[in-house]
Amino acid sequence: MALLTSDKHSPKVQKVEDVARRASEAQMPTGEPGGPAKRRASSYWAVSWNIFKKNKLGMFCLVVVLLLALVAIFAPLLAPYDPDAQELTNMLQPPSAAHLFGTDEYGRDILSRVIYGCRVSLSVGVVSQAIALVIGFLAGVCAGYFGGKVDAVISFVIQVFSSFPFLLFAIVVMYALGQGLVNLYVVLGLLGWASTARLIRGDVMRLKGSEYIQSCILSGGKSWRIIMRHLLPNCVSTLIVTTTLGIPSAIMSEASLSFLGLGVMPPMSSWGQMIDAAQPYIQSSTYYSVIPGIAIIVTVMAFNLLGDALRDALDPKMRS
Repeated sequence: MALLTSDKHSPKVQKVEDVARRASEAQMPTGEPGGPAKRRASSYWAVSWNIFKKNKLGMFCLVVVLLLALVAIFAPLLAPYDPDAQELTNMLQPPSAAHLFGTDEYGRDILSRVIYGCRVSLSVGVVSQAIALVIGFLAGVCAGYFGGKVDAVISFVIQVFSSFPFLLFAIVVMYALGQGLVNLYVVLGLLGWASTARLIRGDVMRLKGSEYIQSCILSGGKSWRIIMRHLLPNCVSTLIVTTTLGIPSAIMSEASLSFLGLGVMPPMSSWGQMIDAAQPYIQSSTYYSVIPGIAIIVTVMAFNLLGDALRDALDPKMRS
């Protein structure tokens, strides 16, 4: 009563009026230009970006990832030598002014091969995760939205793919298909969708029970339209995080397969293949295996830490 009888210019009354005004604005139609829906959508990404900017380690990893992407894109301009050019008179030369990282057993410049290996590793990570993202989203959204037998079948397939050791499964499939960069894209993409599908299924099952999705269903909205217009935008943050964390896993798998001789075909440079070729010279030319190994460690750690930072920024439960 004291609040209602107090002066209308008092801070308490102004605060109550401000709350009432915001509540009335929240009930405005979402289609109006500049309405609350647009402001809420933009504020979510703005708040996420502000949280991410405060994470210094995440920002540093973002810079590292962008630098790696630039190295992969401009590899022909950055590489001092042709990565496949052999010069047998310069075999296994230690690091010098002419060859900063030394040369391999065929006299090829290791720095140039590491730069081109960055292009192979990032392309495998990005393309394979793009394939896994599409398959995982479609499978997860179908399982979570339609439920019933569809959910039972897709969940069973997810369990089957999750039960096999990933690397062992990839070795068997690559052995059957043969070496090649395209085969790596396909194999790692087809084997890496299960975790994405499981997360998307959980998000869709949670969102399907919300009032606005139920209203769309009861009003006769088509399933595909509801999925693309309402469910997909709410799953974007999950897709971003899972893709960012899946890229280093694909890079490690490519390096492991190339190390075993089931990855890219020679003479294409790959970090895993370089480590495999350096085994006979690991005592006399340690730099030969250490340099591509450091490249793998830096790349994988940068993507993993970036994924953790994005998860903390995009997931409302982690913001506290």
